[in-house]
Amino acid sequence: MKEWFTSQELAEAKLPGLAHTRQGIENFVQQSGVRSTEKARPREGRGGGFEYHYSFLPSVARQKIAFMNTPMPAADTKASKSLWARFEALSTEHKTICQKRLDTLVAVDDMRASGISIGMAVQHCARLAAISVRTLYEWRLMVEGHARHDWLAALAPSFSPTINGVVVDRADCHPQAWEVLKSDYLRPEQPKFSACYRRMMSAATINKWSPIPSERSLRRRLDSEVPKAAQVLARDGREKAARLFPAQTRSVVHLHAMQIVNTDGHKLDLRVNAPWSAEPTRVLLIGIQDIYSRKILSWRLAESETWEVVRACIGDMIENEGGKLPEHFYMDNGRAFASKKISGGATRRNRFKITGDEVAGLLKTLGIEAHFTKPYSGQSKPIERAWKDLAEEISRHPAMSGCYTGANALAKPENYGKRAIPLDELQEHVSRCVAEHNSREGRRTEAAKGRSFNQVFDASVAEPSTIIRYASHSQRSLWLLTAETLKARKPDGSLHHLGNRYWAPVLNQWIGKKLTMRFDPADLHAPVKVYDPAGRFLCDAECISHAGFDSTGDAKRKAKTQAEFHKTNKKLLELNRTLEASELGKIYADANRAEQRKRKPEPPVRPVVTRLITGNLAKAVPIEADEDNNFDTNFSRGFARMVGDDSAIIPFPTGNTGAAGIASARKSRAEK
Repeated sequence: MKEWFTSQELAEAKLPGLAHTRQGIENFVQQSGVRSTEKARPREGRGGGFEYHYSFLPSVARQKIAFMNTPMPAADTKASKSLWARFEALSTEHKTICQKRLDTLVAVDDMRASGISIGMAVQHCARLAAISVRTLYEWRLMVEGHARHDWLAALAPSFSPTINGVVVDRADCHPQAWEVLKSDYLRPEQPKFSACYRRMMSAATINKWSPIPSERSLRRRLDSEVPKAAQVLARDGREKAARLFPAQTRSVVHLHAMQIVNTDGHKLDLRVNAPWSAEPTRVLLIGIQDIYSRKILSWRLAESETWEVVRACIGDMIENEGGKLPEHFYMDNGRAFASKKISGGATRRNRFKITGDEVAGLLKTLGIEAHFTKPYSGQSKPIERAWKDLAEEISRHPAMSGCYTGANALAKPENYGKRAIPLDELQEHVSRCVAEHNSREGRRTEAAKGRSFNQVFDASVAEPSTIIRYASHSQRSLWLLTAETLKARKPDGSLHHLGNRYWAPVLNQWIGKKLTMRFDPADLHAPVKVYDPAGRFLCDAECISHAGFDSTGDAKRKAKTQAEFHKTNKKLLELNRTLEASELGKIYADANRAEQRKRKPEPPVRPVVTRLITGNLAKAVPIEADEDNNFDTNFSRGFARMVGDDSAIIPFPTGNTGAAGIASARKSRAEK
C-alpha cells in the first residue's frame, strides 16, 4: 500500500474533507504544521518538493486512501449472490449484529491507516466492542477473500447449519408418516390439520413409524414445503387458487365511446308475477354496456336468455343512441349469444358447427366484429362487475321489500315470499335504476375521474377524433324483424315457413340456395324481406295464401297475376333477344366463308421413300366355300406335295386376284 503522497497527488485524489486543488492542499499543510514533523520528507527525484504520510490526514480522507490503495480480490458473482441471499433471510435483530461486527472491523482498519500497529488496534477495538481478541480475529477470517462491499453479508452469524443453506432446519420425521399426513390434509374435503395428525399418529403406532415430531413442527414443515397456492388448489379448488394470481389490469384510455361494447345476463333476486308463469318466478336482466364509459346502453327483462331477446337488446342499443353502431361486441359463448342468428359468420364461436355456407348473423350483417370471452370473467366483461352495483340498487330497493329472495337459499330474508312485483312495475323500476346508475357522479374509473358515465360517454362522442358508424333507416329491419334461414325451394324458389309460402320473381335466381328471411312474428301474412347469404337485400316477398278449391275469384286473380308475370318475362326476353334465327345463320355463314378464304390449300403429302409391301396378301376364303367349290383342286395340290411335284407350290399373288385367279393374272401381265 502506498503511504507517501505529494500535494498534487492528494488534490487529484479529491479526498473528503480536503480541498481539491494543489494550492488548497498546500494551505492545509501549512496550517497543520506537518512539515516540521517526521510525517513530511523531501521528495526524491526531479522537481523536489515534499511528500507527506497519509496518517496526518483526517479520518475520512484516510479511509478513502486505504480503499483506493487496497487490492480488491476478484469478485465472485455466484458467491456474492449466495452471501446476500443468506443475509436477506436473517431477521432484523441478526442484521443489526452483522452491522456491529462490520463497524468494529472498519474501526480496526482506520486505526491501522493512522499508523497504529495491528496488535494495538485489535486490542483497542476488542475492548470497545466487549469481545475477545480471538473473536475479532475470527471475524477477520469470515471476510477474508471477499470483496469489501460483501463484508456485511459475510459477517452473518451462523447459529444453525441452515444459515448456509446446506441443511434444512426441521425435525426428523418418518417418510411414510409424513406422506400419509400430507395426503390426508391435501384433500378437497378440507379436514383439520389436528384431525389428520391424530389419524397419522394412530397409524404410526400400529406400523411403528418413528420418529414423529410434534404437531406444530409438522404444521410449519407443511407450510414451508407445500406452497400456499398448492394447498388452496387441493383444498378449495381451482377457482380460489386462480385468485392468488394477480388479475390483469386493462386500460381503456386509448378507446372511445361505442368502439367496444359487452353484454351479459343477470338473474334478478326478485319474485315477479310474469305472464308466462302461473307462479311467481325470477326474471333475467340482459344488458349491453359501453367499455370505455361503462354506461349501460340498453337492457331487457326476459324469461330466459334467448337469441330473440339478444336481438331486441341490440336493436334497443342502436335505437337509444340515435343509430350508433359499435365496432366490437364482447360476449360469452352462451347459446343465445353464440346463436347463428346473432353471430353467424364469426371466425371463432366455440359453440355450434361453423360451416362455409353459413348465413351471416345480425352482428356480421351490421359490420360488428364478434368476440367471445370466458364466462364469469370481469376482466374481459366489465358488465359483470356492474351487475354487483346495479343489482344491489334493483333488488334491495325499498320498493322491492317483500319481493327479495336473497342471493342463495341460505340467505333468505325474514320477509321472504311476502309478495311478488308485477312485471310492468318491475320494468319501470329497472328503468329508473339504470338511469340513476348512468347519471351518478363521483365515478372512479380510469376514464370517469369523478364524472358520471353519461358525462364520459357524451364527452367522448363530442371529441373531433371520435369516428362512429351510424345505421341507415333500411337497416332497422335487421333488428326489428325476426330472422329465419330457409332454402329457396324448387321449382319456383319460394320460401316456406310456418305453413305459408313467400315468393317474388327474383327468387327464381336462388333456387336451391339458403336465404335469410326477416318477418314480423305478429303478422305472418305481411310481406317479408329476403337477404342473400352475404346479407344483401334481395326483395320483398309476398305471402301466397291458400285458395279454396271451388273459389272462382281466387282462380281468376291467380291467372291474371300469372299472365302479368309471363307478359313481363316476354318483354324482358324481347329486350335481350334482338336477333332472329335467320339473321344469326347468315352471320355465322359469312364468318365461316371468311375463315375458309383465310386458309390456303395445303399440298398433298407424298412419301419420300417407297417401301415394298410384304406379307401374305391373299384373300382369306371361308372354309365352307373352299370345301364346296375347290375340293378337287385342293386335294390334287395336297397329293402333289406328298409326291414332290412342283404343282404343290402356291405362286405369289398379283393384282386384285386371289390365289384362285393366279393363272389369269399371269396371262394379263404377259399380254401387257
